[in-house]
Amino acid sequence: MDVRKIGVVGAGAMGTGIANVAIMNGYEVVLRDIDISYVEKSTQNMAKFMARSVEKGKMSEEQRQAALARIRPTTALEDFADVDFVIEAVIEDMNMKKEVFKTLDSVCRPEVILATNTSSMSITAIAACTTRPGKVCGMHFFNPAQIMRLVEVIRGLQSSDETIATARALAESFGKKAIEVKKDSPGFVVNRILIPQFIEAARLLQEGAASVEDIDTAVKLGLNYPMGPFELMDFTGIDIGYFVMEYFADEFNDGHYGPPQIIKQMVRAGRLGKKSGGGFYGGN
Repeated sequence: MDVRKIGVVGAGAMGTGIANVAIMNGYEVVLRDIDISYVEKSTQNMAKFMARSVEKGKMSEEQRQAALARIRPTTALEDFADVDFVIEAVIEDMNMKKEVFKTLDSVCRPEVILATNTSSMSITAIAACTTRPGKVCGMHFFNPAQIMRLVEVIRGLQSSDETIATARALAESFGKKAIEVKKDSPGFVVNRILIPQFIEAARLLQEGAASVEDIDTAVKLGLNYPMGPFELMDFTGIDIGYFVMEYFADEFNDGHYGPPQIIKQMVRAGRLGKKSGGGFYGGN
C-alpha cells in the first residue's frame, strides 16, 4: 500500500517526535489529541526542533515551513478516515489503547495498518479488539524519536507478513534502522533487557551498596553506556518504568520483575523525573 498520509494518535513526547519525523520526510500527518492545546504545543515543539536544524544547516527555513504545513491538527479520531497508516502513541494504559483501536478500526479504511508505539504491551491483545488483527503491529520508536535511530517492529500473533514489511519500509523511509521482533513477548527486545537493569540499580540503592551518582558512573564507565540507569529513568519518567515493571510482574507471573519499594515511593510522592523537577537527581 502506498503510504502518503499518516495518522498519529497522541501529541505527547513520543507522538510529537513521530509526527515530526514523518513531516520532515515528506509525509502528511493528521495529529490528534483530546485537547487541541496539546496538539498546538506539540506543533510548537516541532517548530523549535526544526529551527535548531535550520541553525545547524541541516535543513532550510523553506523546508521547515513546508514540513509544518503538512500537519493537520485535530481532536477527532473520525478525521483519520482518509489516512493510509496509523501510529498510536497514547499513554501506556491497555484499556485506553484498546478503546483507541476500537474506534480506529471503525473509522479507518479496511486496508489501513494500525500500529502501536507501546514499549512493552501485548500487540496481540490490542489487535484482538479490532476486526483486522492481521493489519495490526507494534512500531516502537525511542525518545526522542527525531534522533534515536531504532524502531522495533513487532509481530502480533496474527500480524501478516505484508503488515510487517510495510511497517519496516515506513520506518526505514524515516531514516531509521528497523528490527523485527518475531514473537509478541513483553518488553520486546530493548525493554526486556533494560527494565531488569533499572530494577537491579534501584535495589542496589535500597541496599545502600552505592549512591545514585556512583551507580550511574559505574554503568557509564564500566559498560560504556551514554547514561546511567538513574539518569535514564529521570529522563524517560519514573512512572513509565513503574508501569512497565508492574506489567512485567503480572505478565510473567514473577514478582522479581515488580518495582522496588524506592520506585513505588517516588511514584506515590510525584517525584517522576526530570520534567517534574523530581527524580533521583532533581528530587534531592
